[in-house]
This record gives sequence, structure tokens and C-alpha cells, in this order.
Amino acid sequence: MALGIGLALGLTACGSSEKTVDKERADAPVKGALIGVTMPTRSSERWIHDGDNVKKQLEGLGYKVDLQYAEDDIPTQANQIDNQITKGARLLIVAPIDGTALTTQLQKAADQDIPVISYDRLILNSPNVDYYATFDNHQVGVQQATSLLVGLGLQKADGSAGPEKGPFNVELFAGSPDDNNAKYFYNGAMATLKPYMDKGALVVKSGQTEFEPMATLRWEGARAQARMEDLITRNYRDGAKVDGVLSPFDGMSIGILSALKSNGYGTDSQPYPVVTGQDAEVASMKSIIAGEQYSTIFKDTRKLAEVTVQMADAVLKGQDPPVNNTEDYDNGEKVVPSNLLQPVIVTKENYEKVLVDSGYYTAGDLQ
Repeated sequence: MALGIGLALGLTACGSSEKTVDKERADAPVKGALIGVTMPTRSSERWIHDGDNVKKQLEGLGYKVDLQYAEDDIPTQANQIDNQITKGARLLIVAPIDGTALTTQLQKAADQDIPVISYDRLILNSPNVDYYATFDNHQVGVQQATSLLVGLGLQKADGSAGPEKGPFNVELFAGSPDDNNAKYFYNGAMATLKPYMDKGALVVKSGQTEFEPMATLRWEGARAQARMEDLITRNYRDGAKVDGVLSPFDGMSIGILSALKSNGYGTDSQPYPVVTGQDAEVASMKSIIAGEQYSTIFKDTRKLAEVTVQMADAVLKGQDPPVNNTEDYDNGEKVVPSNLLQPVIVTKENYEKVLVDSGYYTAGDLQ
């Protein structure tokens, strides 16, 4: 009997100990747990904003943060994630350089029960991506194409038919082929532009309308500039002019505008074409205000950081994180539960309301 009582007491003590350990693990996140955050590069100011916002908000909840930038070098990012796992990170937030290159790192994380949130760019070909926080990337492409149509006068901002009929000569650019978002942007844009192409209101003189020839590795402005130069040389020496350029990223837009300027555009007799963009970077906003670049797509990284931090906090506390899409983002291994935010078209007409009045920039930032 004494043995039975002792055994029962031992089991009770053991169960109590396990509950204590479980409680300590549950409480650990609010007691300074480490979260690893890896961003692609500092060369784009948007990623600097992203990293700073995520870090600030996580630290505001009491977490420790290891924030790393990989400067668009894939092995560097892989090593950074490995190091964060070794340091004891309880959760990883990753904006991948190449969405296909982190399978090994994510398996290491899974082996140690470390959840992973893919940030803005979806990590591909891994079952170990737990959640995804991003913007509605298809809608980004739709908005880029819509702003091109509005700038050309083919469509009004309210979606009704515009005063112009065309035909207009346009050239099309896409993002980096190793970034899953690039194809969402492309698909959204092409779905919007194709009806105008089919009826001859838009003409792509180069004939390059498929993703592969349009793609721009690493979203590099220099590559976009070189391709724009080549497009002009090959297709516009007959006196035809470029009326519009679909660009999916501000850094590329600046390169495209440089190529256009070196070929005589940007004058009273030959104004710049309608050039789109994305990310509302300072250089492009100044260009928009100056009447050069026509539009950009604003993705409020403060809100993206806020949603991501909410997801991370919920996961570490054993709660259900906020998601609003469980159908559309298949990474090749699973459909990743996602939280999608809405982007906004920005032009010279509304930039003050969208960017300055909201506090994202000051008026001085854009002078």
C-alpha cells in the first residue's frame, strides 16, 4: 500500500512537473523569447522599413529579435537562418531571396518544432511553412495595369471607359523569376491588359508578353534599364514612340526612366511614357511628383508588420493566428494559410492623402 501511495505521489509529482514545464513554455514567449527575422536586402528601402517595423513591434511585446539582411545573397540568408536556429529562436519570420532555396533550413526548423512565417514572399517547395503574411499580390498586378490604362486614357479611375481609344505602344516588365510574388503580379496585370491587347488598343511592339522574357532577376534596376534600352533599339527606330511601360517595382521604374531619358524622352516634344511601379519608394515618389513616373502601388509595411507580429504572437501563445485566405497560396507542398492586405494605387493626385497624411512619409521626405 505504501508503495502504491508512493507511486501515486510520484506520478502526481511527475504530472505536476510536466504541467509546470508546459506552463513555463507557454509563458516563455512573453519572457523574452528570441524570434529570428531575415529580410532580403538593404538595397531597397522598403525592406529596411519592413525589418525595422517588425523588430520594433515584436520588441514592444517583450520579444528579443535577431534581425538580419542578406544583401540578396542566397547562401548568406541560409546561414543567417541556420544561426538563428542555433541561437535558440522560437519562431522564424522569413522574407526569402529565392523562394525555392530554403528547404534545408526549414526542415531544420521543423525538426526543432520552430514555426515559420513567410513574410511578403512565399517560401516554396516546403511543407514546413506554417503561415504567410502578404498583400493581395494578384490585386497588385491588377492595380499596376489599371494605373497604366488610366494614365493612357483608356480607362477612368472609376473603371468606366476613358476618352482615348488607342492604339498605344506599350512594353511590359515582370519581376524576379525566383520570387513567387512576381507571377501573381504578372497574372493580375495580364488579365487586366489582355482585353485591350486583343482589340488592338494596346500594342506590344516587341511581342514580349510571356513571363520569361519580361522577367527581371532580383528586380534589379540596372537589368531593367538595359532591357529597356534594347527594346527601344530593336523596336522603336522607325519613328514609333513608347506610350506606356508596365513596371512592377519602383527600383526597376527608375532604371526604365533612365533608359527612356537617354533616348530622348522627357522633353516637351517627347514626354515620358506612362510608367508604373510598386512600393512607393522615395526616389519614385519624387519622380511622380516631378511628372516623370506616373504611378506606384503603396503597400503599407506598417500594417504588414503589425499583422505578422500578431500572427507570431498568437502562434507562440498556442492561439489561432489571424488568417483570411486558406485557398490561393499553394507553395508546391501545401496551401499555406495566409493573411492578405490590400494595396493602394498612388499618383501625383493622391500621394499627399495616402502617404503624407497617414504619416508614412513627411512632406520633407519627398522634397
